[in-house]
Amino acid sequence: MRISVIGCGYLGAVHAACMAELGHDVVGIDVDERKVELLSAGKAPFYEPGLPELLERVAGTGRLRFTTDMAEAADAQVHFVCVGTPQRKGEYAADLTYVDAAVDALAPHLRGTADAPVLVVGKSTVPVGTAARLADRVQELLPEGGHALLAWNPEFLREGFAVQDTLTPDRFVYGLPDGDAGATAKALLDEVYATPLGAGTPLVTTDYATAELVKVAANSFLATKISFINAMAEVCEKVNADVVALADAIGHDARIGRRFLNAGLGFGGGCLPKDIRAFMARAGELGVDQALTFLRDVDDINMRRRQRMVELTREVCEGSLLGRRIAVLGAAFKPNSDDIRDSPALSVAAQLRLQGGHVTVYDPQAVENAARAWPDLRFAASADEAVAGADVVLLLTEWQEFRDLDPVALGEQVAHRRLLDGRNALDPATWRAAGWTYRALGRPRG
Repeated sequence: MRISVIGCGYLGAVHAACMAELGHDVVGIDVDERKVELLSAGKAPFYEPGLPELLERVAGTGRLRFTTDMAEAADAQVHFVCVGTPQRKGEYAADLTYVDAAVDALAPHLRGTADAPVLVVGKSTVPVGTAARLADRVQELLPEGGHALLAWNPEFLREGFAVQDTLTPDRFVYGLPDGDAGATAKALLDEVYATPLGAGTPLVTTDYATAELVKVAANSFLATKISFINAMAEVCEKVNADVVALADAIGHDARIGRRFLNAGLGFGGGCLPKDIRAFMARAGELGVDQALTFLRDVDDINMRRRQRMVELTREVCEGSLLGRRIAVLGAAFKPNSDDIRDSPALSVAAQLRLQGGHVTVYDPQAVENAARAWPDLRFAASADEAVAGADVVLLLTEWQEFRDLDPVALGEQVAHRRLLDGRNALDPATWRAAGWTYRALGRPRG
């Protein structure tokens, strides 16, 4: 099929490349000329495992191209809107500026016919009610004689696994219009996703509103599960219990499960924090804010973990951070990504610096992004450089490189063998046996 992808950031670039991999003829469109140049050269503008190889593979097929010209979308049968919906500055609500602009720019180029309408597919995470509004907007802006439908097809990508999640997803959700229009839209989407559907990927078809709610409901549930185990970590710290053993024990209950019960510094990134806040804001607009008041506690618990890590650092530094040399291992909000949006690691690093610490940060992929956003922090080119002469080492992003560190070798480089494991990623016994003071959120003091 002929497909356009509007917005070539994290979601759009991956989606465009994967659609070409599935055999479609794809044009990716973005207003950022530098991003378009990089993608046109087969280079990913961000770190995502597997994406550079995929771009290189599909570049030779002639099925994928990138441009800044929206008119290049005119020949496509299906148009995916993949632009960002960040949190509004100073508010909880989602900023739909980019979604609205994308639809307004695209609609005049939609030239479907009554017998063969084109399909606009929203993939961005939006407040419930957005799809119905945009469906009306598309009809208002269509060129004379043009015919187009709108569907909502939320994305469920995990950073670090985005290519895999797009090519072999765990489910598809279609939010469709009523009647014959819905059947036509479904047929077009089924053709786009014929390969994974043929492999047995589950499909849920529903109305616009339900499809919009699926993504924010899923993210709210995951955020709640993470904050629950972090709340248990607060209790464990008070009574010197072990939150990891606790999570293992309750995780054996099939009703609960072990995934996302990892206590530590909490969640960040460009999805969970802003999505739960936007969900709360939308609930308030709809007059059902009481239904989601628990999400405010979820958010508060999550943010408290960052402050607790600062307090714990001060505690192991004998009550003062002033002049202490602090090595922070991790800048990305999660491993296998260079995404620093709402990064707990950088938030902690910045607070430690403000309180007088001499902070040096190292991350395998995110140093360049972090240095642009946090120019007052010092960054290192390696873990060895970051920890040299350190009074305390903080592991704040659980990269495999950090999990594999040799506590004996590392101990020879630091001034004091003090380790704070903000992700419960290391074995306490191994590090203590090597002479380290090991502390972690929700773990016994040892």
